Amino acid sequence: MKIAFIGLGNMGGGMAANLVKAGHAVNAFDLSADALARAKENGCATFTSVREAVADVEAVVSMLPNGKIVDSVYEGDVIGHAPAGAILLDCSTIDVATARKVTADATAAGYEMVDAPVSGGIAAANGGTLTFMVGGSDSAFARAEPILAAMGKAVIHAGASGAGQAAKICNNMLLGASMIATCEAFMLAEKLGLDLQTFYDISSKASGQNWSMTSYCPVPGVGPQSPADNDYQGGFATALMLKDLKLAMEAAASVDADVPMGEKAAALYEAFDKAGQGGLDFSAIIKML
Repeated sequence: MKIAFIGLGNMGGGMAANLVKAGHAVNAFDLSADALARAKENGCATFTSVREAVADVEAVVSMLPNGKIVDSVYEGDVIGHAPAGAILLDCSTIDVATARKVTADATAAGYEMVDAPVSGGIAAANGGTLTFMVGGSDSAFARAEPILAAMGKAVIHAGASGAGQAAKICNNMLLGASMIATCEAFMLAEKLGLDLQTFYDISSKASGQNWSMTSYCPVPGVGPQSPADNDYQGGFATALMLKDLKLAMEAAASVDADVPMGEKAAALYEAFDKAGQGGLDFSAIIKML
């Protein structure tokens, strides 16, 4: 299949490369010349405009920074410029309202479209082990699933348009709060005189076990390899976690949901980001605690 891939940043670059590995012909576009050069090295054909990249493809995949850019790219350069009948897949993490708007506009123009945000971070994007949470019609999901499967380990239909974004926002609110609680527990354990490896050995097999501890431990040298073992470089940046938490707070306000733990997590990550730590992995918030 010929696929256009729009947005070749930390996540998109690896995702596009995995589509090539799966045997697809990929037309790549990004504003960054360096990103385009890496895409070319990975076997993509590169283009200097979105319209050129989507001109003769069967599918368009995007991984973009925010809802405003997603709306602009699809309204200005994809809808009406990609061939009629192409399936559109936006893998960005954006607000639910924009995801639904863009899908509605694409549908009105005769396209099928899904919102398919991801979980897994840069390592999973490069390794093809992302989890995709997909919103869209049954028929759109059926067309999108094999494309997404080439880039991930799990592709889950969350529901109608916007449901993928809703699932991602809720998931990352839980992740942000649980990471802070995990960091607090390790720091308290240390101050109470517990060896941190011993605490890990106990809690990872007890009721406090959670993903932030056993798969992404914020303490260097404890648990499986994680960004903590690389001075908190790579992984999922604090600034991106803050972006997702702000989306969660906006979504909660829109439906009058009470999310006090989410609010506190957002406030703590905002303080950590303002302290100049936005480029570090989100588990580095342990430094602030």
